[in-house]
Amino acid sequence: MNRSRAVERMLREAAPHEVFDVLRAFVQRHHHAVSVELLMADYAMTELHPVSVLPHTSAPVPLHSGEAGRAFGAQEPRVADNGSDSTVTVFVPVSVRGDRLGVLSVTLPSGEDRPDADLLGHLKEYADALAHEIVVAQRDTDLFLQARRAERLTLAAEMQWQLLPARSCSRPEYSIGAQLEPAYSIFGDSFDWSASADDLILTVSNGMGEGIEAALLTNLAVNALRNARRAGLDLVGQASLADQAIYGRHQGHQYLSTLLLRFHLPTGNVEIIDAGSPRIWRLRADVVEAVELEPQMPLGMFEDTPYVPQHFTVEPGDRLLFVSDGVYDALSPEGEKYSLNALAKAVLSTRALPASQVPRTMLEELLGHRGFGPAADDSLVVCLDWHGRPARN
Repeated sequence: MNRSRAVERMLREAAPHEVFDVLRAFVQRHHHAVSVELLMADYAMTELHPVSVLPHTSAPVPLHSGEAGRAFGAQEPRVADNGSDSTVTVFVPVSVRGDRLGVLSVTLPSGEDRPDADLLGHLKEYADALAHEIVVAQRDTDLFLQARRAERLTLAAEMQWQLLPARSCSRPEYSIGAQLEPAYSIFGDSFDWSASADDLILTVSNGMGEGIEAALLTNLAVNALRNARRAGLDLVGQASLADQAIYGRHQGHQYLSTLLLRFHLPTGNVEIIDAGSPRIWRLRADVVEAVELEPQMPLGMFEDTPYVPQHFTVEPGDRLLFVSDGVYDALSPEGEKYSLNALAKAVLSTRALPASQVPRTMLEELLGHRGFGPAADDSLVVCLDWHGRPARN
């Protein structure tokens, strides 16, 4: 415990761009590590990239295969023998509050014994401390954000990714995972969330237009919603303020389709405003069905649009999938919409996966449905697993 606290203190005191260097030196010194690497998940969630200064020269590691990928997927340490060089490599997930950032790779002399539970526990504590410091350090250095890039982001995609809260998060009551595609040239779709002691606010948006104009529209809408939320306005107030901000800027020529939801954590009651095209599917007891709502006008389409909340309830074990029209309207080569049959099959085929892995897998299945080649629209999947508030002893 004293060693873990020492690591936390050293990381807090390190310069932002030296956070990982400080941890690497500590692990090499105190655990005789041969090498220590930090692998960051890229924006598309397909590769793990070693953290280093530009230009990057190390080869990426596949995210969905090998021991590093298994550690990332299972969120558990994995140990791999390295053949004849008398070393073993431990892969430890680097995550913070359910947001999966990457994997810490530590190569150790194998000696006579494999790493024991105490050592794995220490490495897990180091990785957890590193994850917290990376989130803070990213405000002041580009080092970790650069490592996430398999290719250059478009300017619109840069704006969108910087707008997002994370790609996953978890609390005892729920788990969320989300993914945007095409990850390196996304322009209009977005999501946001914020939790308090008793509420989770979730927004899922389907932006209008392309490129910079779509990204600017989404940035205006998300920041208007955040401004209203942080001022303590209710869901109707949030929708109204964002509606006025967008209409005031674009006079109805551009608008944003958005779902706004408030989950009451103690009860599972959900208040929702359906202001446009993102849609919800629910998986309950192996049955997939659309959550039918009364649609209202998108934000900013008309001046002073009145918004009326609707309500439904989630039960422990429910899974909700929020998808943009780039998903449910995607056509197969034969002209069949994804939402008719393939979407329900994808929801069922991924039911054993944690919420953090579902969006990436569903978007891969979407690619199989519509075929390879450029997508007609960007795509967004958000998965929410509802666990319910644990009973107090």
